[in-house]
Amino acid sequence: MTPPFDQPMRVIFAGTPAFAVPSLQALIDMPGVEVVAAYTQPDRAAGRGRQMKCPEVKQLAQANGIPVEQPLTWRDEATLARIAAWQPELLVVAAYGLILPEAGLLIPPLGALNVHASLLPRWRGAAPIQRAIMAGDTETGVTIMQVVRQLDAGPMLQRVTCPIEADDTAGTLETRLAALGAEALTATLRALRAGSAVAEPQDESDVTYAAKITREDREIDWQRQATRIARQIRALNPAPLAHTEALGIPVNLLKAVPIPDTSGAAPGSLLAATGAGIVIACGAGALRIQELQPQGKRIMSARDFMNGYGARLGVSSA
Repeated sequence: MTPPFDQPMRVIFAGTPAFAVPSLQALIDMPGVEVVAAYTQPDRAAGRGRQMKCPEVKQLAQANGIPVEQPLTWRDEATLARIAAWQPELLVVAAYGLILPEAGLLIPPLGALNVHASLLPRWRGAAPIQRAIMAGDTETGVTIMQVVRQLDAGPMLQRVTCPIEADDTAGTLETRLAALGAEALTATLRALRAGSAVAEPQDESDVTYAAKITREDREIDWQRQATRIARQIRALNPAPLAHTEALGIPVNLLKAVPIPDTSGAAPGSLLAATGAGIVIACGAGALRIQELQPQGKRIMSARDFMNGYGARLGVSSA
């Protein structure tokens, strides 16, 4: 997998959300690389007004004059022919969100590289950042791997570690990992240029899978330990957000901390509600909710929530 560098390497970039933006920017800025096209998912309706929103990768590509392609799939002959017409030497993938068939992977002579947000082989799959936080991992990272037919199973070219802080949300951790991914990607391409890149196979005995986040993942089970629920809330912030109706109305939870509890109250019971936080009993310990969002309303602090909804809970906003 050693490319000729007597002329710019023709690269197709495939990515969609904000996580992929630093990697695309790194390729744009890297000498000896020409991003001939950016592939991203189609524009989709988003937000309360259901306005059409284009992916962050598309925005960056257009700002830099890079042609944008948004096919629904790579499995039809017309799409594959279009990819081949770009004459790419390498495909770089970062959080694209579409399955790439073997026929597509075989088009670039140098194959395909993936910027994956975990320390493979741990957390292969769709939601590695969220699952790492939910599981209580204290460390994660980014892996640059060769793309193969099996999900996230290709040989690894770079692995960069990153601590998971006690207050990290999926959003804050993703921002750091995106930057690390861009750095690891450029380091990988430099190693390819120098002929020093070494592909290391993954240890199949250490594989774990990061399943896609579902509606069930959002619902809080107050029978669980408070520490586990707090991790769930952080893992689903900023989207899709953990959800509960324990306060009598549907609310999303954005920020909460576990605290000791010796009350013996049933899980899900309201223990206290003040401006400092709304405390709910859990299967072990209790959870102090500090930031939340009533359905259809803005995100607010516990104090603001109590000012507006305290009467419904039968408590004052002291």
